[in-house]
Amino acid sequence: MVVSRSAFRLIAAVVVFLIAALAVTLLVLPGGGDGEDEAPSDPGAAPSDSPRRPVVVVKVDNVEQARPQAGLSAADVVYVEPVEGGLTRLAAVYASRLPEAVGPVRSARETDIALVRQFGTPVLAYSGGAPEIEPLLKRAPITLVTDKTRPEAYFRGDDRPIPHNLYVRPQRLPGQQREREPEPVTRPGAAPEGGTPVDARAVDFRDARYRFTWSGADGRWRISLDGSPLTTREAGRVTAGTVVVQRVAVREGRQVRDSGGQLSPVAGTVGRGEATILRDGKAFDGTWSRPSPEEPTTYRTRGGQRVPVAEGPVWVLLTPR
Repeated sequence: MVVSRSAFRLIAAVVVFLIAALAVTLLVLPGGGDGEDEAPSDPGAAPSDSPRRPVVVVKVDNVEQARPQAGLSAADVVYVEPVEGGLTRLAAVYASRLPEAVGPVRSARETDIALVRQFGTPVLAYSGGAPEIEPLLKRAPITLVTDKTRPEAYFRGDDRPIPHNLYVRPQRLPGQQREREPEPVTRPGAAPEGGTPVDARAVDFRDARYRFTWSGADGRWRISLDGSPLTTREAGRVTAGTVVVQRVAVREGRQVRDSGGQLSPVAGTVGRGEATILRDGKAFDGTWSRPSPEEPTTYRTRGGQRVPVAEGPVWVLLTPR
């Protein structure tokens, strides 16, 4: 049978149409594409079928003048980062629930850029930052929110001097008004066999001293800082279900110096290294691993067994090797 040129063109057009229709159908069917997990172009939009609320990360001051803080007890994870002068600063991660207020809020650091990427496209709430790292922050897949860009989400308390009196209301941050409930960023599980019973563990930075004391009554680690119990305004004593001492490489940052001329440290959270995981009144010595910025950190014993976190808040201390 001989097919005319016009008939051949008609058949070809029909085939192209069918292929295009099939591709569209596959995209809209469940499992046909990964668009359900993507963040919308407008993070403030609130459609009923929107993805989960973006994770909120707040930079929190923890020097003596900033204590007691607000909102730490509601955090899923709290990272302790080394900063200038041997001090530390906190990065509090909120996914399961949002407190009324968090703070005092302080500036972002270069460490935060890689650290928070494991949470998808998070909202990073902070106040100010060194001009040298602002371009790096803006290029990262992070929704940046400061008291200058979204002043309605922030307020200043009247009981402390500036800069230790700035707070953020997480409910007013982009994407937090969505109807779908947020999803936790930790996956608790049973501890592996073994571990060494321990009642307390001290973790010292050059000018910040942390102590974690196991409370069988609480089933948590009670946290102290510089010799005093760490407390929050809304919930009293700060506790953690799991404490991770994560030993990381620390390098000098991008020309951000303290008053003594020292460069701001940058803690490396991608790669692998040694770690000690405290949970259930025991210490598990092992390793941490995070192959890429988009992946979460996993912890294992020296024998290779995974060490999941316990129920409750997780504190991760990024300590220099």
